[in-house]
Amino acid sequence: MSRNAYQEQLYELREDVLEMSDVVCQRFRRALEAYETGDEALAESVIEGDHEINQLYLDLEGDCVELLALQQPVAGDLRFVASSFKIITDLERVGDLAVNLAAYATQSGRERYSEVDVVHIGTETVLLLEAAMEAYATDDAEATHEIAATDDEIDAHCERASRTVVRELLAADPSDEQLLEDVSRMLLTIRDLERVGDHAVNVAARTLYMVDNDETLLY
Repeated sequence: MSRNAYQEQLYELREDVLEMSDVVCQRFRRALEAYETGDEALAESVIEGDHEINQLYLDLEGDCVELLALQQPVAGDLRFVASSFKIITDLERVGDLAVNLAAYATQSGRERYSEVDVVHIGTETVLLLEAAMEAYATDDAEATHEIAATDDEIDAHCERASRTVVRELLAADPSDEQLLEDVSRMLLTIRDLERVGDHAVNVAARTLYMVDNDETLLY
C-alpha cells in the first residue's frame, strides 16, 4: 500500500470515529428529551436504534484491527489507532447508557424527585463528551485537562443529587410500596449520567496519550 493510501485510511478512521460520536450524542440527547417529556415513542426509537451504534462499533473495530495487523503502524500512528479503538469502546458504552435512560423515561416515578435536574446534568455530560471528541478531532492536548476538571464538577453535582434522593428516602413514609423502586431507579439514573462524564474523560485521556504520549489522565 502506498504512503498516500495509508494516510487516507488513517484519515477515514478519524472521520468515522467522529461520525459515530455524532450518532451517540444525538441518541443521548433524544433519550434526555424522552426522559423530560415522557415521550414513549421517542424513548422506544432510542432503544431500537442501539443496534446501529453496535454495528458502527463492530465496523470500526474491524478497521482498527486491519490497520494494526496489515499496516503495523508505529509511534504516533500506533497511538492514534490504539486510542481510536479505545474511544469507540467508550462511545458504544455511552450508547448503552442512552438506552438505559430511554428505558427509565417510560417508567413511572420520575416526578417524585423533580428537584433532581436529570436533564440539566445529562446535558452537561453530553456537552463534555462532545468537547472530548472535539479535542480528539483537533489533537488538542490542552483541552483534555479542562475536560477532566469539568468532570470533577459533574461528579459533585451527581453526589449532591444522590444525597437528595437518600435524604428524602429517610424521611419518606415506609408504607409507600413504590418508594424503593423509584429511589433505586433515580440513583441508577444519576449513576449513569456520571458514567457518561467518566467516558468523556476516558476519551480525553486517550487523546492526550495519542497526541503527546502522555499517560497522565489514564486510569
